[in-house]
Amino acid sequence: MTKLSQILTIINMVVMVILIIMISLQNKSAGLSGVFGGAGQVVQTRRGFEKWLFYATIVGGIIFVGLSITVILLNK
Repeated sequence: MTKLSQILTIINMVVMVILIIMISLQNKSAGLSGVFGGAGQVVQTRRGFEKWLFYATIVGGIIFVGLSITVILLNK
């Protein structure tokens, strides 16, 4: 494993942890009550921090996939 591959693997792990935290912070309004039919479906518009977190999660996912593919290609 080259030095660049090791550095990219560490960066990939950091991005993975940040991505897990961002996904965990997103609001899930229905929860388990939606499974049993206890709550109706309410459409909400993301505003402020929720909107920023949603877009940051998408960008983080794209970065994670890109880094993962790069590490795989470097190790061949």
